[in-house]
Amino acid sequence: MGADDKMQNAGEKLGGKAKEAAGKLTDDKGLEAEGKGDQVKSDLKGAGEKVKDAFKKD
Repeated sequence: MGADDKMQNAGEKLGGKAKEAAGKLTDDKGLEAEGKGDQVKSDLKGAGEKVKDAFKKD
């Protein structure tokens, strides 16, 4: 996984956390759910990159 990918995934996860927090503060369940979804999407991208890296080493 390249440094650019790691930074992009970290940025997406951070943005998701911010959306989730904003949703909780404003009692906006839609925004809160969107933030959680962004975090999951970032985690899945990171996992996919790790799998690709594992196959590249072999």
